[in-house]
Amino acid sequence: MVSGGLPLLEWVVLVQRELLLFAGVFFLIGALDEFAVDFAWLWLRATGRARAAIYDPARPDAPPPRRAAVFIPAWHEDRVIGATVRHMLRVWPSRELRIYVGCYFNDPETIEAVAAAACGDDRVRLVINHAEGPTTKADCLNRLYSALEADEVRGGTRTAIVLLHDAEDMVDPAALSLIDDCLRRADLVQLPVLPLPQANSRWVGSHYCEEFAESHSKGLVVRDALGAGIPLAGVGCGIARDALARLAASRGIDAPFATESLTEDYELGLGIAEMGGRTRFVRRRSTEGRLIATRAFFPSRLHQAVRQKTRWILGIAFQGWDRLGWTGRPVEVWMRLRDRRGPFAALLLGIALAVLVLAGIGSAAGLAGWSAPPTLSPALEAILFVNIAALLWRCLFRFGFTAREHGFGEGLRAVLRLPVANFIAMVAGRRALFAYIRSLRGARPRWDKTEHDAHPALLSQSIS
Repeated sequence: MVSGGLPLLEWVVLVQRELLLFAGVFFLIGALDEFAVDFAWLWLRATGRARAAIYDPARPDAPPPRRAAVFIPAWHEDRVIGATVRHMLRVWPSRELRIYVGCYFNDPETIEAVAAAACGDDRVRLVINHAEGPTTKADCLNRLYSALEADEVRGGTRTAIVLLHDAEDMVDPAALSLIDDCLRRADLVQLPVLPLPQANSRWVGSHYCEEFAESHSKGLVVRDALGAGIPLAGVGCGIARDALARLAASRGIDAPFATESLTEDYELGLGIAEMGGRTRFVRRRSTEGRLIATRAFFPSRLHQAVRQKTRWILGIAFQGWDRLGWTGRPVEVWMRLRDRRGPFAALLLGIALAVLVLAGIGSAAGLAGWSAPPTLSPALEAILFVNIAALLWRCLFRFGFTAREHGFGEGLRAVLRLPVANFIAMVAGRRALFAYIRSLRGARPRWDKTEHDAHPALLSQSIS
């Protein structure tokens, strides 16, 4: 017996029912939110506005390329940075291009890898941060911005666009020209990111495929159509040089990247939108039918994926709430609510797991004759039925978007990987909460970067 005179098993059933009601209601609210985006995308698709148009950088009326700078922050990236730089130099042969790679004096291996990859090409600028690494990614980017400003003063030529990339990215040959074209009519452009399936990490490294396939084929397409600010992914994005300067001036420190944030790219995109800048998400395909996107391998080990998603949740949900608030039009508030749902989603997933455990205990007790089988009210049964239908709908969308980019087999695996993705989200949400609590006690942000695997398999799939 326990307090209140109810047997322990009856308490288990009672707690299970209450948790089931709580999780069911909020899962239903989340499903309605997703339905709104789904049906908006279906309308855009039906009217032809969600289709990726063909882009040909070699068309006769193409304008001449403008001066562009690529920022690549690097800390302990000697295994991948060389392949990235060589590929970028090869597929983007424009003499108007400058590649700024930020390294640290206490990371000589990465410095040597960049120098070897440049092989005397004067389009590569190796910028060494004299602060002991790692600082933060934003700090490294601000150092690259200062180097760009100094080069502009010395050369007397102002750069037109700045692109952001990571040390492991494989860029698309048409991406530079596409970003340049789009930035003639906008202040910021984000192209799709396309994580590639990993044969040696089917369940962890490859689960990014479906997440980005759906987000960068549907979520950001709807966001762009609604005119909401586009957050940057930190790779495959371009910013007009003048817009970056205005953002730096607004901070009062001549540095556009927020060093206090772990997701400085996300804040940068919304910051430019708040200043009245036009932000765009652009999906195009090449004349060969290839999606013009940044291709990369994402973390292949469980602890790496958890660390990366912890940083995303901490920076976007917790720091974003503190630093950016909820200002803007109703559509902006809606999108920020969607961005910041990670911690609550992790809580709901944890509750759902607890419900499953309690249901197992209750079922076992019922089979043993120790208690009556649990009963559900008609309202709760209806909520569960709608949630199950919503889950099947969600699986259908996830399969479709993934299969379109990666094939039928990867689409099936995308559905089977849902428990893995949910587990990673659950653990990352818990870690992000405790990291946020530590930050409230004065802990300074650090570059909690993930290790990246070497490039040979990726290079075999890269475009030329």
